[in-house]
Amino acid sequence: MEYQEGKQKFIQAWGTLGSNWGINRTMAQVHALLLISPDPLCAETIMEELQISRGNANMNIRALIDWGLVFKELKPGQRKEFFVAEKDMWEIVKKVIQQRKKKELQPVLKVLEEVGNINPSDSVEAAEFEKVIRDITVFASKADSALENLSKADQNWFVGTFMKMIK
Repeated sequence: MEYQEGKQKFIQAWGTLGSNWGINRTMAQVHALLLISPDPLCAETIMEELQISRGNANMNIRALIDWGLVFKELKPGQRKEFFVAEKDMWEIVKKVIQQRKKKELQPVLKVLEEVGNINPSDSVEAAEFEKVIRDITVFASKADSALENLSKADQNWFVGTFMKMIK
């Protein structure tokens, strides 16, 4: 496989994977392009490479910056902004975990807390509701705690623990 073909295949695959991470396909493709680029890229280069509009490129670059996956880099004598991706895969995974928790798990925990405080009732429906909410809350809280520990964990600890699990 030639480099250009492999590059395009990787960018497309990373775009699909990004959808599973909770980000849109184009955002993941911008990340993939910056991830494999040896040098920082400007928005125009990203637009040309991915054949996307300026607005689409800028919106997704800003979102990646918000996620902590991409950083601005200034080049002396250049007026353009250049962008570079975080290349440490462990850091990428931790940042994705943090964003997913913030956007998905924490709002669910908030809603569970709100609906878990219903007035006591003698009805079968209310009792079942309280039980289900309590069970979901316990699970979601444990998931939140596990993800928090994982995002704070050292890479060596994670790899060691993972290897023990698969033996």
